[in-house]
Amino acid sequence: MENQHQSPEGISPDISVRPLRESDLLAADHIHRLAFGTAIGLPEPLMFGGDTDYIQTRWLADPTAAFGAELGGELVGSNFATNWGSLGFFGPLSVRPDIWDRGIGKRLLEPVMELFVKWGTKHAGLFTFAHSPKHVGLYQRFGFCPRFLTAIMSKPVEQPRRLAQWSRYSEVPDSERAGCLSACRRLTDAIYEGLDLGRQIGAVDTQGLGDTVLLWDDSTLVGLGICHCGPGSEAGSGACYVKFGGGAAGNNGRASF
Repeated sequence: MENQHQSPEGISPDISVRPLRESDLLAADHIHRLAFGTAIGLPEPLMFGGDTDYIQTRWLADPTAAFGAELGGELVGSNFATNWGSLGFFGPLSVRPDIWDRGIGKRLLEPVMELFVKWGTKHAGLFTFAHSPKHVGLYQRFGFCPRFLTAIMSKPVEQPRRLAQWSRYSEVPDSERAGCLSACRRLTDAIYEGLDLGRQIGAVDTQGLGDTVLLWDDSTLVGLGICHCGPGSEAGSGACYVKFGGGAAGNNGRASF
């Protein structure tokens, strides 16, 4: 879904929203798993996500863009905004199931929408349950419009028959990283003006969540893939999750991708 920055009315007054603190992360993770596990009908909701981590990883990426909701002094929900230059998105937004439908989701969206304005975000989006009128209706109140049904796809990993010229960001010497990130910005800016994955690349590297694959044509960067791998990341054990993948614009863009 995408939006035009509108503000809803009818916010419940008994809910307070504040920046999420490091001491909140365990409770926020518990609520996140319980909420999503309940929403999709798992017999044991707290098993949702296995050993993935969407809460600490996104908080560490930018603590100033993470928010918690309190009711009676107790954490009852959280939400996270992500800044990719001209592109912004948020989530996971989660609220404790026993107090759904009390306007907490609305309150958790307010500071995120304010951040998008502050950041100068040109295009904002989110992923939600396409079959849930309640979820779609909530985000429509903030000006988001349903756009696409996104296929979640996977495949077994196989040894490629032809290896392209590639490297890992983790292998780039510190003295060359600024130049490497500039090359990444030029590539993503050509895909969508202002798109900047530098913060995401840095978060994956500093947190040890995986790596960023850099695809080269001689000395020109023609593709990149930001990958989460293993437990404690957004991929989980035994999996590699390509959080962002892009190829150079132009005639060879499809092949690069």
